[in-house]
Amino acid sequence: MKDLLSVNQLSVSDIYQIYEYAKDYKDRYKRGETKFSDLRGCSVLLPFFESSTRTRTSFELAGKILSADTINISASQSSVKKGENLYDTIKTLEAMNSDFIVIRHYMSGAPHIVAKEVKSRVINAGDGTNEHPSQALLDGFTILEKKGKIEGLKISIVGDILHSRVARSEIKLLKKLGAEVTLCGPITMIPRHVEALGADYITTDIEDALSDRDVVIFLRIQLERQSKVFFTTLNEYSVKFGLNQERLELLRDDAIIMHPGPVNRGIEIQSELVYGNRSLILEQVENGLFVRMAIYKFLLNK
Repeated sequence: MKDLLSVNQLSVSDIYQIYEYAKDYKDRYKRGETKFSDLRGCSVLLPFFESSTRTRTSFELAGKILSADTINISASQSSVKKGENLYDTIKTLEAMNSDFIVIRHYMSGAPHIVAKEVKSRVINAGDGTNEHPSQALLDGFTILEKKGKIEGLKISIVGDILHSRVARSEIKLLKKLGAEVTLCGPITMIPRHVEALGADYITTDIEDALSDRDVVIFLRIQLERQSKVFFTTLNEYSVKFGLNQERLELLRDDAIIMHPGPVNRGIEIQSELVYGNRSLILEQVENGLFVRMAIYKFLLNK
């Protein structure tokens, strides 16, 4: 296993191995050990053809903490702006002999194409509407840390399922680890043949999706991917599918709220609940660093 392109590649034991690495890094980091030598002598290229704050920064910082040399490559500053195609960009990156290529691309399947063409270890940092495996891994780690288990939990994913690569990876990972997964959103934002994604239940009723749940993961409305109208107004979406104080009461007393970010405040989640006592959004960001450090180590050992 050279690359991490999809959750499908990971066995349950692989996932828990990554979590063991992440926990070890986090524990040692919290004790003041802020520099590790696991990737000393390695180089990491980060070609991001879509904008990103959390994913790009955490992969870059993870590499630096592990003593790798990291180089950011943004589409706006690369030869892509001059008309260079993906294949030529790939071959150029390969010629640099990097150990890792962490790629985000607007085209579904782009990291798979890259992985076939290069000797470097390739990590999918999000491809089109296909997958975002590292986000699913860090969310699973955060749930496990808070709940002590994933097996048997009732978890709802609410929002723009149609355009969400996060949702596709989350479903695969959570089902592998034994959770019961519900999808909820406007009927226009639930994909055709949604059953193939593997969720246990599909509903368009937000109250049904929140009632008696252990975890609810809200998704961002991805306006930049929408070529047609899927709902009348953002206010209408918020009224029908947003989390507010009243709906918060439908959750179990110990239920947690998550969001991969960035949050459209007041649309997916009421502003004062974004960092409320039920929210693990900042914990997700923090754990993203340690899980991505663990992914580097996992692939290096493989």
